[in-house]
Amino acid sequence: MAALAWLLIPLVAAIGAGLWGSWAHRTRKVRGDGPELDGYARFCAAMERSHSRT
Repeated sequence: MAALAWLLIPLVAAIGAGLWGSWAHRTRKVRGDGPELDGYARFCAAMERSHSRT
């Protein structure tokens, strides 16, 4: 009976890993690159202003 318990531990771990993997890989709402590109444009503008002052 103890051997069966030791075999069930990896089985339960594999099932848990499979459930976690499917949850982690679920489809999410895609935002797109808009906010990141807007932030990058603001960063570039700020860097241009700081270099023009020196």
